[in-house]
Amino acid sequence: MPCVNLLLIGELDREASALLINPDDFEQARQARDPHFDGRVFIGVLTTGIYCRPVCPVRLPLKENIRLYSTAAAAAEAGFRPCLRCRPESSPGTPAWMGSSYTVSRALQLIARGALDEGSVSALAAQLGIGPRQLTRLFQQHLGVTPIAVANTQRLHFAKKLIDETTLPMAQVCHAAGFSSVRRFNAVFNQTYGRGPLTLRKQGNSKQAIEQRGVQIKLSYRPPFDWRAMLDYLAYRAIPGVESVGKDYYSRTIVMNGKQGNLEVRFLEDSHALILTIDVEQTRNLYQIVERVRVMFDLKAVSTELENFLSLDPLLAPLVVRHPGIRVPVAWDGFEVGVRAILGQQVSVKGATTLVSRLAHACGAVYESANSHTLDRVFPTPAELADANLDGMGITTRRIAAIKALAEVVRDGELRFDGSMTTDAFVERIVQIPGIGPWTAQYIALRALNDPDAFPDADLILLRATAVPGTLLTPKQLQERSQVWRPWRAYAVMLLWREYGLQKQENKALVAPD
Repeated sequence: MPCVNLLLIGELDREASALLINPDDFEQARQARDPHFDGRVFIGVLTTGIYCRPVCPVRLPLKENIRLYSTAAAAAEAGFRPCLRCRPESSPGTPAWMGSSYTVSRALQLIARGALDEGSVSALAAQLGIGPRQLTRLFQQHLGVTPIAVANTQRLHFAKKLIDETTLPMAQVCHAAGFSSVRRFNAVFNQTYGRGPLTLRKQGNSKQAIEQRGVQIKLSYRPPFDWRAMLDYLAYRAIPGVESVGKDYYSRTIVMNGKQGNLEVRFLEDSHALILTIDVEQTRNLYQIVERVRVMFDLKAVSTELENFLSLDPLLAPLVVRHPGIRVPVAWDGFEVGVRAILGQQVSVKGATTLVSRLAHACGAVYESANSHTLDRVFPTPAELADANLDGMGITTRRIAAIKALAEVVRDGELRFDGSMTTDAFVERIVQIPGIGPWTAQYIALRALNDPDAFPDADLILLRATAVPGTLLTPKQLQERSQVWRPWRAYAVMLLWREYGLQKQENKALVAPD
């Protein structure tokens, strides 16, 4: 066994405040290289100065020679460098809600959207309605690192991922990852890996052809994940021309900084991963796109932990068994799902799809791409819908007024979907719009804010599913009933909705003629 680096141990002991996990609690999973813990824990190896994922294929270090961290940023701050074998940048990501505050979770969303690429911690804190000292204290308390350290690690990891998995020129990799300059980009890689980005690419085995469409990136997740159920949910609500959903893929048009593009998510059989293909004119926004896709498909969730929690309720326990790996499908665009929710009031899902399709084709910009034959429209922006004439589409006058009012407050920045507003503040503001009631507001929050505790307590299916057969709870009674599901009520909602949908299909099959 190699000698332990005593100098490194001394340095790491001074970083004890960043140690968030007791090795004794994790040893069995570490020995088994359990993929359920991938991205939830990072292993710093004292003898090498490297930090790894729990699924790293190298020889397992002795327990006395390791330190465990809940985030890659904490491991990096403690002096470890990322492993080149297991590539920590390829882990499913740290689930922000596991043990962290809602404020930290919202801050992480904003950082992922580039809030610290050019902005300051003070500006980030202001967006969250707190002071910079309090924000830094919350990050230290829940993640063991500062907001800047999180942003720096994210930049490094994403750049390394692009180097390994794409053939993008290094200047594009640099700017896509949020580095301010190529010089800084090179310096960070030399300091972290002891070699420059070009050398790392030469040592890698990237086989991506330059001629292929778009940029392809592999994103992993922790099992179980019932991605077929998620695709079913999205397919039933897909907007023709804007979205396309198949048995193993989801694609849609997007707009980033005024530039059109499209993305496709294709799930891999027998692999805890998907392939994301991004076709955009500007690669500078790649990281924001990737992080929004991670949120959209709930890739950072820890299904086993939240399902163990929900199984404590006798009502949900059998549903967890029948529907393992349920996730919350977050919309790509919060405004889009808000418009759809308004159009869906008191009509069927198919009826709402017809209306939103008419609106998108009448008001949205035409999309043309040689790489996509099914996507031909970009969903209209808030500014476009605020000024659009929506008469003659079969939309009631009341709903037209609600859509236009929503478009105006989003356009003017009074209502935001980026994580800077709490769910309570969001709901309080949106219900002030005539035509948007509590159910619509909470449904939009569930699909748009990435809040795992969002809960539409006026939903008829939930009121029925949680009551004695043949009766209904009131929204107030349902709120009281749901308290035992906190902070995972959004997942309880998806379980109950999934069960209701399948039972409805089974009942139709039973009464169908031969």
